[in-house]
Amino acid sequence: MAPYTIRYRVDGEFDEIVAAVQDELAEEGFGVLCDIDVQATLKEKLGEEFRKYRILGACNPSLAHQAMSEEIELGALLPCNVVVFETDDHVGVSAIDPSVMLSVTENPALDPFADDVGDRLEGVLQRLPGATPVSE
Repeated sequence: MAPYTIRYRVDGEFDEIVAAVQDELAEEGFGVLCDIDVQATLKEKLGEEFRKYRILGACNPSLAHQAMSEEIELGALLPCNVVVFETDDHVGVSAIDPSVMLSVTENPALDPFADDVGDRLEGVLQRLPGATPVSE
């Protein structure tokens, strides 16, 4: 497991999982500020084939505002990315671990924000259809 992500295997079709992730993010107060279709981008820009892979840039405006009020340059670490990707036998969904991401600031006042965002992102992934944590 990547030491900087919260990672799950999910049951379902890729596009349905992307929609479910977006719905669950909204339930937790996150908007999706950007949606990058990596497969389409690599095909268009490089002519390369790649698996289905989407990067969703998620942001909870209230929490982001509070955290940036504490640490003005925090915007360089936002939004919190959630990736949905296809493998040979399942769909993977991973989210940045905010505790790891915010540790680079060395500002303990951000710890409560990291914990809150991490709990919310974990909840989003746990509620996806057939979600199983990946610990390897």
